[in-house]
Amino acid sequence: MEQAPFDLNGSAEQVIGYYANMVYRLAFARTGSKYDADDIFQEVFLRYVKKHPAFTSEEHRKAWLLRVTVNCSHKFYYAFRRKKESEITDTAQAFGSLREDYAFLYEQLRRLPPKYREVVHLFYYEDLPAEQISHILNRKHSTVRTQLTRARAMLREFLKEEDDG
Repeated sequence: MEQAPFDLNGSAEQVIGYYANMVYRLAFARTGSKYDADDIFQEVFLRYVKKHPAFTSEEHRKAWLLRVTVNCSHKFYYAFRRKKESEITDTAQAFGSLREDYAFLYEQLRRLPPKYREVVHLFYYEDLPAEQISHILNRKHSTVRTQLTRARAMLREFLKEEDDG
């Protein structure tokens, strides 16, 4: 993990600035909506500021933020009915200007069920090992590995459908 440009006692503004993209990307990957991700993002950092938890390391802080993001996403997901999936323009707004091939890939990722999209995001975009993902998501290590395998297989099928069509 890249070392944060501040110590463990960094100000809330520094922490939010440093981890904002990570939290937002995970919230967006989980919900598929810019607006829902905005709400989750605010909730995660509101909890951080209110609780001001003590951490033993920067890795501990990162894991805490990821876990709270997952928890807020689950709470949000079950508290409200899912809205209609956003347009690809929502994706471009959330991740900046994407090249067409990245937009296509992201569209395929959005087709995955949330539990698979979540592990793919943490594994490939946040560069976390399966063991750490299992702790963050409170799932067995073998479950995370199986979900990654199934997600890859589903993506292969999606891509094959596109080639055939």
